Parts: sequence; structure tokens; C-alpha cells
Amino acid sequence: MTAPAVFFGHGSPMNALGGPYAAAWRDLGAAIGRPRGVVMVSAHWETDGARATAQAQPRTIHDFGGFPAELHAYDYPAPGAPALAARVADLTGAAPVDEWGLDHGTWSVLTHVWPQADVPVIQLSLDRNLGPQGHFELARRLASLRDEGVVVAGSGDFVHNLRTWKRGGGEPYGWAVAFNEAVKDALRRGDDQALIDWVGLAEDAQMSVPTDEHFLPLLYVAAQRRPGDDVSFFNDVIEGGSISMTGVRIG
Repeated sequence: MTAPAVFFGHGSPMNALGGPYAAAWRDLGAAIGRPRGVVMVSAHWETDGARATAQAQPRTIHDFGGFPAELHAYDYPAPGAPALAARVADLTGAAPVDEWGLDHGTWSVLTHVWPQADVPVIQLSLDRNLGPQGHFELARRLASLRDEGVVVAGSGDFVHNLRTWKRGGGEPYGWAVAFNEAVKDALRRGDDQALIDWVGLAEDAQMSVPTDEHFLPLLYVAAQRRPGDDVSFFNDVIEGGSISMTGVRIG
């Protein structure tokens, strides 16, 4: 099967325990079925030089503080895929490593997509030495994985400004809505360069992306698009005024 590429707006780690976004993630998993594996690029793993997790059994990383004990104890025991990590290393030059695992950008969503934890997962890091164009070009090297039944995925948020987040909810800021819609429009058009040059996508774009680690995983998904691929969105909500939960499926 030709696997889709998927971007997850992951939001708070608390989403692992349920909430309003879990149903769409479950529906997505049911629609995709059981792929051969997942290569996930998470906003929460940045390294100097690209890295790929190569353990047979990656650990569940609780890379946060101040949340309930239930969340800190949460385990998502998905298997790793050393052979897939080696394949990704061959395609991208990423170094296979054992010191990481699955961070909350990965497991907080995949626990709903594949709740049986029976789909092998590896993470590919964000190389701090690359700009957006470099990330996109690296991502293009993963394209053949879709034909091998592997889902190429990213986890972050189109809009991610914690400084302006409204505790308890509230209407989204105008600049957040404008940027979220501009990203969706660029995805519909297949305008990759607009996504790479995201600062020009909308007025006040840098309010939506004050630092780019939550936006860059989207480029890894956009880079997988082929002529004729459908583009659809799910969980298209801006939470707390300035955190976009919007997800994207390509193919």
C-alpha cells in the first residue's frame, strides 16, 4: 500500500489521556489501517546533525513537568524498527542512536491513532543546523518510504505561541486565525515555497511562530505530496487563542 503522510497538531501532553481531539485521531488510525511503520518528526527533539532512533524497544519519554502523576507514568510501548532506522539513515544521512525514544509529541497522539501500540515507530530529529529549505530538501529524501508502507509524520502546531496562550480558553487571536488559514491555503495549492518562506505567509506570522520548532515538522509532511494526492484537515481548532490543533493528511 502507499501510505499517507500526516501532520498532527499535538497541543498539550494531556491530550494523551483523552479530550476533544482523540476521536479524530482514532478515526484517522482506523482509516489508515496498520502501516509497516511510522517515521515521526517531533517538535520536541532537536539535535546538532540529524538523528534517528534505532532501539528495538524505545522508551516513553516524559519530557515535561508539572502534569498529573498519571501522565508522568503513562507508557506507550510501541516497538522500534532498527531496520527502518537504518533505511532512514541511508536516505538522509541521519545517525542511528539509542539515547532518545518516543517523546510526547509522538506518543500523546499515536496512543489514540494506534492504541494497541503495535505499529513500529522511529523518530527523526530536527537538525538545528538546517534552515527551512534544508529541512524540506532532507524530507524529500523520505518520499520512497510511502511506497514501502511507511507513514511519514510530523508533530507540532501551525500556531504555537505559549506567551499569549489564554488559560481556560477564549476566542483565537486574529493573527492566529489568519496564519492558520494561510498555511491551509498553501497546503491546498501545493505551494511548498510559501510554506518554506513561512514568514511571508501572513501579517504577523512571527506571532504565530515565535520559534520554528513546532512549524518545521509540517515541512516534512508537505514534502511528501505527489501529483493527485488529496489534502484534508482534521481537528481544525485553535486552542487557548494561540495553539493550533489542526492536523493534515496527504494521500
